[in-house]
Amino acid sequence: MPVGPARMPLLDHLSELRRRLTIIVMCVLVTTLVIYMASPALIQILIDPIRQFMPDGGKLYVTTALGGFTLRFKVSAFFAVIVCCPIIIFQVLGFFMPALKPSEQRWVAPTVAALVFLFFFGMLFCYFIILQATFGWMLEQTSDFAAVFANAEDYINIITLLELGFGAAFELPLIIFYLLVFHLVPYKTMREQWRFIYVGMLAASAVVTPDASPITMFLMFAAVIVLYEASLFVARRVLIARDGKESLKWTRDEYQEHKFNEE
Repeated sequence: MPVGPARMPLLDHLSELRRRLTIIVMCVLVTTLVIYMASPALIQILIDPIRQFMPDGGKLYVTTALGGFTLRFKVSAFFAVIVCCPIIIFQVLGFFMPALKPSEQRWVAPTVAALVFLFFFGMLFCYFIILQATFGWMLEQTSDFAAVFANAEDYINIITLLELGFGAAFELPLIIFYLLVFHLVPYKTMREQWRFIYVGMLAASAVVTPDASPITMFLMFAAVIVLYEASLFVARRVLIARDGKESLKWTRDEYQEHKFNEE
């Protein structure tokens, strides 16, 4: 991975940042224009899990002259960001790598692999499980008193926001893992304060989900709880293997003292 020197003047850092941001923006823009030609098929793929709940056999409606173009461009940009993920991550890491110590740089490759895997796993989980439950509940609330008008922009916006929300939410294990492994937050604190953490996760699930559906909120809450407990389990194994079982009870100051004595 081409990276710059660890120490550079401020203007050189800004120039490097501008260069990498330009690469990211141009890659996403070009990919968006290419994907635009296939956007009608991609829109059909997006709505396929909820087609059974939609009126008129899953037919979408656009209410403005520019609605079709705007929608196709949004969907193209959404898929372009997904396709360009490796390039985006490559450029971001290329900018920050010089600031990392050699002992920290060895974590980069597994971190990137875990980050990409968890993000796409979250999106797939949303696509195959969440979308049906969410739209089934939401449309059922209307069926008794009104006919549902399948506004294309409304449907696609909800779907893409849900996909991104679950993709981001599934990064939680990675964050928890590093907080614990580097003792930014002691394992003992995470384990003992689980009630407050669960409440915070429930509140975060309500904020992250773009719809008002309690089904979506509780499904996300259940998913992040499982991921949270899994990350605690993995971090516990790593801490015991690296520092011994007593490290599970260390405070942050005790960890710093331990590292100082090792050095």
